Amino acid sequence: MGQIIELVVKRIALGLVTMVVISLLIFVGVEALPGDLATAVLGQSATPETVAAFRKELKLDLPPHVRYFAWLGGFMKGELGNSLANQRPVAELIGWRFGNTMFLATSAAVVAVPVALILGILAALYRNTLFDKSISMATLSTISFPEFFVAYILIALLSVQVVIFPSISNINEQMTFWEKIHAIVLPSLTLTLVVVAHMMRQTRAAIINILASPFIEMARLKGIKRMRVIVLHAFPNALSPVINVVAVNLAYLIVGVVIVEVVFVYPGLGQLLVDSVSKRDIPVVQASGLIFAATYVALNLLADVMSIISNPRMLNPR
Repeated sequence: MGQIIELVVKRIALGLVTMVVISLLIFVGVEALPGDLATAVLGQSATPETVAAFRKELKLDLPPHVRYFAWLGGFMKGELGNSLANQRPVAELIGWRFGNTMFLATSAAVVAVPVALILGILAALYRNTLFDKSISMATLSTISFPEFFVAYILIALLSVQVVIFPSISNINEQMTFWEKIHAIVLPSLTLTLVVVAHMMRQTRAAIINILASPFIEMARLKGIKRMRVIVLHAFPNALSPVINVVAVNLAYLIVGVVIVEVVFVYPGLGQLLVDSVSKRDIPVVQASGLIFAATYVALNLLADVMSIISNPRMLNPR
């Protein structure tokens, strides 16, 4: 137990260092954008006095390193400033949008993870059969297509040819839970098709690797049925790589939803990020990017810890 706690502390420290580096990259990237922010927001007709006052309000007159530490300190305290587009607090804008993104990602994960694990187990069970080859071909096809292509195909089939689900996944707080589920079926299905393939193939590969172990051969010699060997003996010992790939894909479901949200005009954090970039709403862009990065780092940290708990041998590399 002490080793696990020590590992968690080390990984958290490494995650914090990673977040500092990412925040620096986000700040430098925004600073490198061409043109003057004050002039871009106020327009070419703004007087020099107005531009100077606006720059002072945004602290653009301060050195970059001072602004960086002020922004990072404010983010750690939850003070994200106000949006340049509508003067609303950034925390208020991001809170509701991030909740919508989490709702979409969770809905996709609830379907994708069980389906991927079941298909992976069945593909390992019926390895090199027609079923295995068909599943592999189908999943490879879905993972090969870009998300927007899968999204447009689903819209054409299920929203234009056969009107079952809406092509614009607009949700609000007045909608019931099932109304929201109906509205997000197409974006959720798009994400599911994209991530199932990776998780399924990793599960299949991990189980097949374990099937070559001596204890599996012993279980077979004892006459235990193949399904029981895979489900009760091979799969639990393959959990470590499976947990890693599931966590990485869960991180993708949250961080990689930008394109899907834009296609379906879904009011999530990805859509807000794209809109803010087009409006040069720098406070929202910086906060959104850092939240996405923090989510990704946190899920990878969780994956490392869960992998070691499921396979304690990883604590001792020898």
